[in-house]
Amino acid sequence: MTVWDELVGQEVVVDALTDVVGDPRGVPHAWLFTGPPGSGRSTAALALAAALQCEHDGCGSCESCRLAAAGSHPDIGLIRTDGLSIGVDAARDAVRRASLHPAIGRRQVLVVEDADRLTDQAANALLKSLEEPSKRTVWMLCAPALEDVIVTIRSRCRSVVLRTPSADAIARLLVRRDGVEPELAGQVAAAAQGHIGRARGLARDAAARERRRQILELPGGIAHLGDALAAAQSIDTEATTRATTRCDESDARELDDLKSSWGVEDRGRRPAGYAGALSTLTKEQDRRRKRMTRDAIDGVLLDLLSYCRDVVAVQVGAARVDPVSGMAEGLVNADVADRIVQQARLWTPTSTLQAIDAIVETRAALEANAAPLLALERLMSTFVPSRRPA
Repeated sequence: MTVWDELVGQEVVVDALTDVVGDPRGVPHAWLFTGPPGSGRSTAALALAAALQCEHDGCGSCESCRLAAAGSHPDIGLIRTDGLSIGVDAARDAVRRASLHPAIGRRQVLVVEDADRLTDQAANALLKSLEEPSKRTVWMLCAPALEDVIVTIRSRCRSVVLRTPSADAIARLLVRRDGVEPELAGQVAAAAQGHIGRARGLARDAAARERRRQILELPGGIAHLGDALAAAQSIDTEATTRATTRCDESDARELDDLKSSWGVEDRGRRPAGYAGALSTLTKEQDRRRKRMTRDAIDGVLLDLLSYCRDVVAVQVGAARVDPVSGMAEGLVNADVADRIVQQARLWTPTSTLQAIDAIVETRAALEANAAPLLALERLMSTFVPSRRPA
């Protein structure tokens, strides 16, 4: 097993990267990996990072490759954030690390996940290192699209564009690597719509699969406005709860680290400057919590979007479900095919397209920082039968 085996459905990219690793003319000092969510941008960057450190160009079995796979290679740095942005302090720390001599490897490799979240100050801090790179330093930036990174940075990077992997490719990976039963692998791969991480999460977590089924039942379960408001409240509450569960532990750990670095005790005096540092930390934690909440809500919206897509596909004959065997063709959510067929009879193509437009508008509103509950209430109200066009 080589370092490239984690890249699913990216054969063209793998061929190009392996050619570069073995090129005697040298490796470009800066890369920009782009592709849709779940396509494996950071996976590709980390695979290339491991291959550049390996004496066998990414064998996957040597000590260097094992350290890279475990995330503990001293010469591969990963810059990431759970917050809304990557700040200048994190960027300066990465630049400082980039100037160091490799500890055990052949290069110092810095991988920046979500480079589209670099603040202007952070981007400018990186730009100097990209303009005057060390001979033993390689930068790898990841973003959804080229346009998401400022032109002065992307113009200095070699571009690698990843595509959305097919459901079949993802299913094969889940069966081969994670031991998932083939039928389940096929279902979650289709439901994930090309997002490898989400497919793996659904395959491993029965509770996540049940949550998804409950989400897909929402449109058909709304009979009046009260149902719509209750559905919106349940989505918002669950998203907030999930974000809180994920953030509480890291928040507590970061607060302990801050107190330790300032020498603060629970009942002791606070040194000058500590209050400002605490305020900065609290704001960043609040931003992270808000981002995770909205990410959870967006996952619900994507599920509803795929559901409505299946409904309209049945309505116009682009997908079909055998009434006897229940076998479905052309559906993303084949595991709830019976409900989709039922919904296709209750709705018209016009009303289904109206629902799709409403979901898209809600995603845009949340991206523009709209209040989540209000946006969800407006969306759910479009599923009330009396408010839908005939």
